[in-house]
Amino acid sequence: MQWLRIRSVESLGGGEHSSLKRTLGAVDLTLLGIGCIIGTGVFVLTGVAAARYAGPGLMLSFALAGLACAFAALVYAELAAMVPVSGSAYTYSYATMGEAVAWIVGWNLVLEYAVSAGAVAAGWSGYFTGILGQLGVVLPAAITNVPAEGGVMDVPATAIALLVTGLLVNGVRHGARVNAALVFVKLFAILLFLALAGPKVDADLWTPFAPFGWQGIATGAAIIFFAYIGFDAVATAAEETRDPQRNLPIGIIASLLICTAIYLTVAAVLTGVAPYTSLDVKEPVAFALRLIGYDFGAAVVAAGALAGITTVLLVLIFAQARIFFVMARDGLLPTFLSRINAAHGTPQIATLLTGIGVAGVAGFLPLGAIAELSNIGTLFAFVAVSLGVMILRRARPDIVRPFRTPVLWFVGPAAVASCGYLMISLPATTWVRFGIWSVIGAIVYAAYGYRRSPLRRDLAAPTPESAAGSPSA
Repeated sequence: MQWLRIRSVESLGGGEHSSLKRTLGAVDLTLLGIGCIIGTGVFVLTGVAAARYAGPGLMLSFALAGLACAFAALVYAELAAMVPVSGSAYTYSYATMGEAVAWIVGWNLVLEYAVSAGAVAAGWSGYFTGILGQLGVVLPAAITNVPAEGGVMDVPATAIALLVTGLLVNGVRHGARVNAALVFVKLFAILLFLALAGPKVDADLWTPFAPFGWQGIATGAAIIFFAYIGFDAVATAAEETRDPQRNLPIGIIASLLICTAIYLTVAAVLTGVAPYTSLDVKEPVAFALRLIGYDFGAAVVAAGALAGITTVLLVLIFAQARIFFVMARDGLLPTFLSRINAAHGTPQIATLLTGIGVAGVAGFLPLGAIAELSNIGTLFAFVAVSLGVMILRRARPDIVRPFRTPVLWFVGPAAVASCGYLMISLPATTWVRFGIWSVIGAIVYAAYGYRRSPLRRDLAAPTPESAAGSPSA
């Protein structure tokens, strides 16, 4: 039963020789969260969710998904402040529910970060080709579509994934500066959209409000939950944060609150200026502006969307590389993934392999299937973390908690229930893919991680007392 053993909170981390450089403050973390949250969800998936699932009820879909994330964010904030170690949900699960559960959570975080980064790169490609089209440059379908859509490979999506990877390899501080600049660009684009489209809102377009019923709103919430992926990515920067006990909760909660307010406003305006049935396009925000006669504004917003989606891609690849880094440091993945580049203080190999994998996903898989799979992996991690913080409150009440989740015995179960509800609202095919992915993960753990785990070896090693009592002694 060694695979059920947990690691103590005090033992988490890699020591001075395998720790990352602490360079990020509260503002950096908040911008990191905003950089990841506002992107493909608001610029791309709003149209798909409104047209296919929620209609104008998309506003309720965002509210429902935001509420689930608010519960999860409060839980994450407690654990991130208490265990300021890279690894996010994987690390927290290791300290509360054991190595096997931690592995499955970490394995499914690949869906949240690496796979969703592929979806983000695909969304970036859609806006990029749209801008080129407005300029009279039409790229061949063979290099802008994935095989399932009649193409050979989505080259722009692959290229942006590799470009962002190169930036991250050169140091987290450089990436944070680029992220901060691009966050302001995309916030300007959103404000421009609201300023131009807001006065044109026609309340009649909000009728019928829920054309697909409550189930459509719930499914819409499960689909656009992808838009909220990011606040938890802040926790993966724990080992690169100054004063993490204070700054991590600020970054997690502030970024979520700001982005939820933006999402609700954009959803209301978008469905108020364009019929929801017309929004099933790759660039719905820019499309809506063109529809009401603002071609120039549409071009500016499309450029801002490119900047916004780039920041999401940057943070997701950053986060996934840190997950691989910590799992390798714990011995569950090959140790070369935990090597830190001395010059830049980054897990260079883990970052490079993550970027190459993301480029492959973006180049060859369709956007819709990627987003749904990403959502279920994220929701699974949120459920695990919510259970973990409640377990740790009972098992280790003595640990200093710089931030305590308020009313935990309401917030924790509410996080589990709301995230679980969104999981069961996802299409059945997504559950099949999730099950297959988890089974593959269990096989990999049994074949490699379990056998190589330092925790297992430590538990199996004879103690001095047992050695003294053995026949050979």
